Amino acid sequence: MSKKEIHVIIERQDRTDSQPYTQEFTIPYRPNLNVIALLMEIQRNPVDNSGKLSAPVAWESNCLEEICGACMMVINGKPRQACSALVDQLEQPIRLKPARTFPVVRDLVIDRSRMFKALQKVKAWVPIDGTYDLGPGPRMAERDRQWAYELSKCFTCGACVEACPNVNERTSFIGPFAISQVRLFNTHPTGEMHKEDRLEALMGEGGIHECGNSQNCVQVCPKGIPLTTSIAAMNGAVNRHAISSWLKR
Repeated sequence: MSKKEIHVIIERQDRTDSQPYTQEFTIPYRPNLNVIALLMEIQRNPVDNSGKLSAPVAWESNCLEEICGACMMVINGKPRQACSALVDQLEQPIRLKPARTFPVVRDLVIDRSRMFKALQKVKAWVPIDGTYDLGPGPRMAERDRQWAYELSKCFTCGACVEACPNVNERTSFIGPFAISQVRLFNTHPTGEMHKEDRLEALMGEGGIHECGNSQNCVQVCPKGIPLTTSIAAMNGAVNRHAISSWLKR
């Protein structure tokens, strides 16, 4: 393979219920390409290495600056954002696959519904309906605000879910991102009014007890969120809540 070319191997799937297959493409080299730009080159001329003209590869992207999380895919065996994956820093051939922890819609497009259902399960929001002016909310101490901001960087990309060995077809584990969001909203001055409900959710099916502490999640998080720290903190909170609930009976 010439240094003036880029070799790409893409795992494709035409429909949700069809079998996956691989297709290889060769793209003219340009400096400073990211994986999204690579896919756009294929979209403009979807002719594979065998000379076959095929349907353009489907993928998702939005912000192109690692904020929306939509372009998460498995790149050379690691779940990451395609917009920040630079071709010059990747080993060739570049292998692109969908995150198969999730249902594949088509090619590199996945269905993240399980993540949003997990957030709904743990009530990952501040409970204010917005129908009337409540005035300014309580202020957080600056020290608390700083670490809470780190947890709020989660953009539901799914990299931690894809990397977690405990998220699979045999379990209903909600995933590390949801546990970290429980920590975020349980320490929010207004959000803590649903603190016990969130802890109960973590004690239920698919909850924190299904975490195997592999720590893969914190290694792949594009925002460097301290997911394992949150899991440890929520383990302690769940245990205290369980003991307190038992003593109140």
